Amino acid sequence: MKKTVLILLLVLAALPAGAFMLLNGRDAVSLGGEWNYIPDPMDTGLYKYQMTILKPSKRYFADRHFYEDMTKLVEYDFDKSPTLQVPGDWNSQSEKLYYYEGSVWYRRKVDFCPEPGKRWFLYFGAASYRSIVGLNNEILGTHKGGFTPFWYEVTDVLKEGSNSLVVNVNNARGASEVPALNYDWWNYGGIIRDVLLVSVPQVFISDFHVSFDGKQIMVTVWLDGGSGSVTVEIPELGLKRTSCHFERSREICHTEPSSVISSAVEKSTRCISFRFKASPERWSPDNPKLYDIKIPCGEDSVSDRVGFRTIRVEGEQILLNDKPVFLKGIALHDETIGANPGRCRNAEDVKALLEAARELGCNFLRLAHYPHSEQMVRMAEEMGFMLWEEIPCYWNIDWNSEETYANAENQLLEMIGRDYNRAATIIWSVANETPRKPERMAFLGKLIARTRAEDPTRLVSAAMEKKFVEKTHAVVDDELIELTDLISFNQYTGWYDGTPAFCDTVSWSIPRGKPVVISEFGGGALYGNHGSASDMFTEEYMEILYRENLKMLSGLPALCGMSPWILKDFRSPKRTLVGIQDEFNRKGLIDEQGRRKKAFYVMKEFYASRK
Repeated sequence: MKKTVLILLLVLAALPAGAFMLLNGRDAVSLGGEWNYIPDPMDTGLYKYQMTILKPSKRYFADRHFYEDMTKLVEYDFDKSPTLQVPGDWNSQSEKLYYYEGSVWYRRKVDFCPEPGKRWFLYFGAASYRSIVGLNNEILGTHKGGFTPFWYEVTDVLKEGSNSLVVNVNNARGASEVPALNYDWWNYGGIIRDVLLVSVPQVFISDFHVSFDGKQIMVTVWLDGGSGSVTVEIPELGLKRTSCHFERSREICHTEPSSVISSAVEKSTRCISFRFKASPERWSPDNPKLYDIKIPCGEDSVSDRVGFRTIRVEGEQILLNDKPVFLKGIALHDETIGANPGRCRNAEDVKALLEAARELGCNFLRLAHYPHSEQMVRMAEEMGFMLWEEIPCYWNIDWNSEETYANAENQLLEMIGRDYNRAATIIWSVANETPRKPERMAFLGKLIARTRAEDPTRLVSAAMEKKFVEKTHAVVDDELIELTDLISFNQYTGWYDGTPAFCDTVSWSIPRGKPVVISEFGGGALYGNHGSASDMFTEEYMEILYRENLKMLSGLPALCGMSPWILKDFRSPKRTLVGIQDEFNRKGLIDEQGRRKKAFYVMKEFYASRK
């Protein structure tokens, strides 16, 4: 075995702490492109042939005999291995890996020239689902969760010249994972978002939060590595202030929620807060105004483009900038449009999805069922879409497991930490279609409380369900309603419940006093499959289903929005009907290649009529 893979046997190190801002306005080198890879379905790189999975014990590795024995084997050679594009999933890139669930080892050589006074971080936009990252035969750390960013400081590990970066990514499902074993989308594996090498000064801005209450702009800045004078400037508003008074410090702790590896790091950072009385032009779908913000501190400086808006509920209305708004939405997956769909890799992939949503007449997107890419969120903000962002507490997970909860909370905090400054994001969602039971309530109740503590400026919800208590009487009475800002629920009348004509017979009982948002409705059709409106999976059936649902739902009191399921047909191994589904969920208003179904125009007409 060549030296480049000896990384596999070293002691696992802790993750760096916290969620902080690395990329804004900083020097960053993309490590995207061709990476060599080696599939490892038996986890040979993690097991001694007689033992269970390696434990992170220094005593175990005090005897390096096995480690040295491995150096004599020549069974793996990254230089002779095939390549995958990073960012990108492996399923859509390799026919052999189409169904693959397990470990893949990635390797990329990184040329590096050190600069005095600089610190260096290795940033991953996301890797699905578990990852172990090593550089020059040193394990940097581990991460769990397939959709949120993580990073490691590599200042003391990088060397001048060529460096060997090796990453183990494993997308195997698990009963105690988030999501768990059973979910209705493709289990894409791989380094699915960009990898960056970022440089910062010794003392740098580790994070900043921007918020707006309608009268004041609040900016909070955290420093790492020391203290210094910090300036906040929003030139277009004529705002500029400098401060060196540290109001408080915060401790950031990250714990890897893994039964195999558990480690934690604490780091104290210095915090400065600013308040500006201001009347900025407010961000909205009709006017997605963004302002440049600059924050220099000593040798460091970060910048961003931020919007200012307020979002709240009052009675049964959602108020954007103190005015009622109707959420004309659509749900979507982070999956490309094309003959061979996979995870979105670049701006062109993202833009194609958003342009289709804009043509539909949407002002709102439900980014289901997991955090989508930062590129998706930022481009949506620029285009004027309000966003619902979600973590994958999907269907049934291990509600009694403390490790599962820690995993879910970590994904939640990484999502909020990444997108806190995005005006487009108006709703954090903690779950989708989860079974009602006491342990689920305790689990999601803690998540909701943590969400509100981390970010009190946005709405919190979950996609709940309706039930029929009589043949035609639908009831929404989930206990979660007491904890959420919205009554948001999924319903499939005319698809899983009766025919489209059934919509005319349904009566509804929904608690009053909060806004109602239909987080999912719809049905499926194969593009180009025409026939009778009574034949499922025809475009005609889907068309009438949409017409009848819209007529039914429009009569609901307190209706403030909807996000039909879904923008585009997407891959799912659960959908196997030959000649119709062929491993695609066919509920998209457009098919996987972007062709519009008849129901697309029904929905477009409805939104055009809705002010």
